[in-house]
Amino acid sequence: GEVLKNLNKFYKRKEIQRLGAENGLDARLFHQAFISFRKYIMESSSVSADLHIILNDICCGFVLLGHVDDLFPFFLRHAKQIFPMLDCMDDLRKISDLRLPPNWYPDARAIQRKIIFHAGPTNSGKTYHAIQRFLSAKSGVYCGPLKLLAHEIFQKSNDANVPCDLVTGEERVFANEDSRQAPHVACTIEMCSTNTPYEVAVIDEIQMIRDPARGWAWTRALLGLCAEEIHVCGEPAAIDLVTELMYTTGEEVEVRNYKRLTPLTVLDYALESLDNLRPGDCIVCFSKNDIYSVSRQIEARGLECAVIYGSLPPGTKLEQAKKFNDPDDPCKILVATDAIGMGLNLCIRRIIFNSIVKPTVNEKGEKEIDSITTSQALQIAGRAGRFGSSFKQGEVTTMHRDDLVQLKEILSDAVPPVKAAGLHPTPEQIEMFAYHLPDATLSNLIDIFVSLSQVDGMYFVCHIDDFKFIADMIQHIPLNLRSRYVFCTAPLNRKEPFVCTTLLKFARQFSRNEPLTFDWLCRHTKWPLAAPKNIKELVHLEAVHDVFDLYLWLSYRFMDMFPDAVLVRDIQKQLDNIIQIGVCNITKLIRASQSAAAPGTAEVVSEDFPLSRTQKDARLVSERHGAAPTEALSIAVETTGLRRAKSSRPSRLGSRQEDLKSYGRGSLANRLLREGLLTQEMLRQLESEWQDQHRNGRYGFGSKRDDQHSSKETRKKRK
Repeated sequence: GEVLKNLNKFYKRKEIQRLGAENGLDARLFHQAFISFRKYIMESSSVSADLHIILNDICCGFVLLGHVDDLFPFFLRHAKQIFPMLDCMDDLRKISDLRLPPNWYPDARAIQRKIIFHAGPTNSGKTYHAIQRFLSAKSGVYCGPLKLLAHEIFQKSNDANVPCDLVTGEERVFANEDSRQAPHVACTIEMCSTNTPYEVAVIDEIQMIRDPARGWAWTRALLGLCAEEIHVCGEPAAIDLVTELMYTTGEEVEVRNYKRLTPLTVLDYALESLDNLRPGDCIVCFSKNDIYSVSRQIEARGLECAVIYGSLPPGTKLEQAKKFNDPDDPCKILVATDAIGMGLNLCIRRIIFNSIVKPTVNEKGEKEIDSITTSQALQIAGRAGRFGSSFKQGEVTTMHRDDLVQLKEILSDAVPPVKAAGLHPTPEQIEMFAYHLPDATLSNLIDIFVSLSQVDGMYFVCHIDDFKFIADMIQHIPLNLRSRYVFCTAPLNRKEPFVCTTLLKFARQFSRNEPLTFDWLCRHTKWPLAAPKNIKELVHLEAVHDVFDLYLWLSYRFMDMFPDAVLVRDIQKQLDNIIQIGVCNITKLIRASQSAAAPGTAEVVSEDFPLSRTQKDARLVSERHGAAPTEALSIAVETTGLRRAKSSRPSRLGSRQEDLKSYGRGSLANRLLREGLLTQEMLRQLESEWQDQHRNGRYGFGSKRDDQHSSKETRKKRK
């Protein structure tokens, strides 16, 4: 007890904390080191003799012989054993100093660049004007956020007789038949070269410089491209940050403002029923489950609809867009996620938000339901009434009446200014870290780098969750550091187990120096594949398409080990066509999935869609307590307060609560299902509460007391 008391006294001493900081132990590392040091002393049977003597002197109260501060050298020695970087902290701090990013690009600093910012909302012609300058230049590079956008500029440029290459992570297409490099190139922004000189560069969607995962690519392009003219296009919210960044490089920014080319009207009425759909309508959903549900309901009304969501292959998205845009095609309705926000030209008359809350993941990795931001709402709503389409003006509304007031508030809010630009550690920096810390894993190297990195107020270090996920997954596979780093930057859909296990197999075979052949890939994916018969099979085909993308991406980094890119690209095109067939028959697949699950249920796919699990649990409640499924959900709703989507707008909270209270029992339950505001865990908790109340005979369903309890809502829901 005396030892523990003195150790805790040592930990609390300000002088000891100051000494720790001087030796590279910040508050977090100091705490972790102390916990380990305390455990070593309390549990180890082999404490060194000198430490044993010091502890004895301190505990026996020999003031002249021992003081708790005398433990510091032993503590520091222990800390250096568990944190080896303390011995080379100065070197590591220099390597991870990110305070002067402009200096990383000497070629760009050697020339005086002209920066032109084309600022305006969606459908204002800002990108069009930048592209016109790109086409008239002797040489140029277009940098976009999506493969679809890069492909569009590649096509447009070659159609205008301006030879242009295409470069994405997975694809290289040369305009010249002899594979000579063309003077123009359209690329995804991560793939742009900062060494090649150009006359004109175009950086599209510059506001994405704030993106927590990909922002570093826009920062790199803006600071590093060697072009006489840099044309950046995007939201006015990014003007101030771009101007500040260019001030540090000594370059001035010319701002050209654009207004929307066609009027956009927020309607005073909601759609309320799918019976009120008109040609040119697009219903925007924020989950695949809603996509499936809405598309089926539309088909039940005898209407055809196109479907677009993020995980579809680019070819399928383009085909669905073409089908919807074709005036001679009977398909006049589009059901889509926010994937339509950029990258597709669509002839939309009216945007209808099926919901104004969207699933997000917070900084702790927890799922939340949150109101869409003003920037997101404007980007999506702006797709209506595109200039040059058959609709001369755009309209926007919501599916549900009680969402419309909030949507109007969201759209009327000012977009907050972009405050900081993303940065990311380079392979060279990580290699230098590894030199100093040879025993650290790549995941630990990244953690140490981020914890030691210094950035000024205009920058932030992008989160590296995907990178660390792969680093941990392949840690046990023997790879050299550079190869390991490349594998960790591969595009991976972490939600798809099949894609993750495939990457693991790629890395394992790569480490054995065994080439990943076309035959091997066909065996692994069971190619050839048939058209999907239900939604689960369609989701698997999308995952296989991601696997082919992964192979192609790796083939450009390790050509010898992934030698069959041409063959894989051929079967990927065939797979795209198979997926297109599936999407065209999506309502049949939904019906097949539902009938396979249980007759008369609304379940589609359980693994990816929490709503379907909720409905399954609702049936459990109904089976145990004799209530209809919707009533069972209503019971749950009215027995407890709902944790609603978080919102920074207090004025909306009261009105949302009143709207919810005024909703009928069955319709409220359906609404919660539709918006994903009820989960398995919540339902189990509610069921348990209901059972307790039922046993105690305190009150029944639908009572005033229940309703009062139900109205105590919060705006946040975490799963």
